[in-house]
Amino acid sequence: MTTSSNLVYLIALPLVSSAILLLLGRIADKWGHLLATLVSASTFVIAAIEFFAMRQRTGDARAVTQDLFTWISVGSFNVHASLLLDQLSICFVLLISGVGTLIHIYSIAYMSHDHDRRRFFAYLNLFVAAMLLLVLGDSYLNLYVGWEGVGLASYLLIGFWNQKPAYAVAAKKAFVANRVGDIGLSLAIMIAFAQFGTVSFTGVAAGVPHASTAALTGLGAMLLLAAAGKSAQFPLQSWLGDAMAGPTPVSALIHAATMVTAGVYLITRSHFVFDASPTAQTMVLIVGGVTLLFGALVGTAKDDIKKALAASTMSQIGYMILATGLGPVGYAFAIMHLLTHGFFKAGMFLGAGSVMHGMNDEVNMRRYGAIGKVMPITAVTFGLGYLAIIGVPPFAGFYSKDKIIETAFNAGGTKGILVGGAALLGAAITAFYMTRVIVLTFTGTKRWDDEAHPHESPSLMWIPMVILAIGSVASGFLFNSGRALVNWLAPVVNAAGVHSEKEFLPATTISLMALGVVAVGVAIAITKYRTVPVEAPAGNILTKIVRRDLLQDDFNDRVLVRPGQALTRFFVGMDNSFIDGIVRGVGGVIALTSTNLRRIQNGYVRSYALIMVVGVLALLTTIWMVTL
Repeated sequence: MTTSSNLVYLIALPLVSSAILLLLGRIADKWGHLLATLVSASTFVIAAIEFFAMRQRTGDARAVTQDLFTWISVGSFNVHASLLLDQLSICFVLLISGVGTLIHIYSIAYMSHDHDRRRFFAYLNLFVAAMLLLVLGDSYLNLYVGWEGVGLASYLLIGFWNQKPAYAVAAKKAFVANRVGDIGLSLAIMIAFAQFGTVSFTGVAAGVPHASTAALTGLGAMLLLAAAGKSAQFPLQSWLGDAMAGPTPVSALIHAATMVTAGVYLITRSHFVFDASPTAQTMVLIVGGVTLLFGALVGTAKDDIKKALAASTMSQIGYMILATGLGPVGYAFAIMHLLTHGFFKAGMFLGAGSVMHGMNDEVNMRRYGAIGKVMPITAVTFGLGYLAIIGVPPFAGFYSKDKIIETAFNAGGTKGILVGGAALLGAAITAFYMTRVIVLTFTGTKRWDDEAHPHESPSLMWIPMVILAIGSVASGFLFNSGRALVNWLAPVVNAAGVHSEKEFLPATTISLMALGVVAVGVAIAITKYRTVPVEAPAGNILTKIVRRDLLQDDFNDRVLVRPGQALTRFFVGMDNSFIDGIVRGVGGVIALTSTNLRRIQNGYVRSYALIMVVGVLALLTTIWMVTL
């Protein structure tokens, strides 16, 4: 392991630029967006330099550290503010800074008419700085600082247009849901320190062989809870759809390429905990499998183009979480799908923003239709992302998602059949709902009113879309079988020497099965949405349930919110009647006594003389009784 003094610039540059834009206020309105974009591009350049330098080194020397200062030193508890750049974190740093820079460029045009564009870019850079700290911290406590910074920045960005009450509520919902997950990370840090006496990744990894099964299971469960909150996984997934209230570039940056992938990073970074606890690993598989199907089903009923993509994100992150529960090779394939997903999903979100830009911010796909004829660049770039996500060769998703499905089946036994079957079913539903988005938006006959005048977006918007679309294709060739990425990450996730899982079915057979179910999903969607009414039909009871996000908000309201409100009212009543009652009772007695005593202070000399006589008589009587 080598040392470097450059890592801090990755975090310091976007953080300082964010502070400058916020502190200077309106002075920076004319150039703030340019500074933010230049800084984001600079972080990508630094990341690229570090990546190529890492490739020149071998073995343990590839990992780079930078010790900044001693943060906490209390007895045996010592935490240094240190940064770690290894084969895992460099993947995220390149994704965050690279895709982040493209989104900055897109936002220059997308937010050009917004009065607070400078503040928006300040929040973007704050988010980038926090996300980079999250993946560069060398301990759970350092990671936690970035984790909370990302939560703050996402709250500010989702609620950027907080003058609209619904947007402010959406930001609050995302913030609260993430805080529930953050409790899990807080408890995980406490368990790690209590069990191992350290919270550094290397220290915890070294202590895992000597820890009890119960401690490892508890630690893994709390880490999974944290991942579920940040990555919108079951049962903390309800905030992601509402988070589409923010500007579309926010959806592309936070909810496609970076923030929602933080849970995948946390589990992969903590692989030593899950590998040592089969129970915790099984919990990861269950959460990932449930969420990938949950999100896919929700996506089939969304008419809002951004919410349909948000449901897709939930499902695709579910694939990644599921993969992390499949052992050493699964971690690599999870990261592989994470990277390819960063290209095609960010591209599709920017494409959705381009459509909205040309349709007066209309998000209802039933009021689109035939937009591909007037927005050809948007249609082509979005279409390439679509082919990637449904897994059509040679696009990126074919390589990354198929490897997860293959690895799931190769888990063997009942587990392999259940997990592989869920992944295969998810692929079919993905093909259905994504084809639905394409058909409703870009094909058929126009359904927009005369006030809409769809047109192609300016170059600052479509150039990033083109680059991401190229990535949706090229990243598939780059990773291909995933073996290169497995070898690259092997020292980090202990996958050295692991070449293949036991084969349940030949890889070609599984790929053909996946392509078969994809073709079925595409065919059903094209047949069903060949003609589309502008107003959505009422539908049956199942359709209504799916439209209501499978009743996730209803469940939370009845199981968590209402009981929580009742409990709060009970404690408020206890406080008012018992605790405050005691305080008020003491005060009342003192007030009453004071009122009665005050009556003898009337200012008349005769009254005071009488009191003195009574007092003397009482004193004499007492002395007489004592001396008898």
